[in-house]
Amino acid sequence: MAQKFLYIVDHFVGFPQSEFGGVWNVIAEHDDECFDLISGVDNGEYESCYVNLRNNIVEAPRFALADVVESEVIDRFIT
Repeated sequence: MAQKFLYIVDHFVGFPQSEFGGVWNVIAEHDDECFDLISGVDNGEYESCYVNLRNNIVEAPRFALADVVESEVIDRFIT
């Protein structure tokens, strides 16, 4: 199984949906999978904010995981 990473992704969401946005914690193999997982859980709710999301994923801190785990969105916090 391929190496997985924990991504900590900043996700700005503008007013009126949010004033600040939030953070996504995602386990993924690569940037594209991270985007797909976030957009899948999001169900298009913040689709207008996806313009910056890919760049935020590329710039996100990521940490290599030692254990073999499933790719998934672990948590999200959107204000």
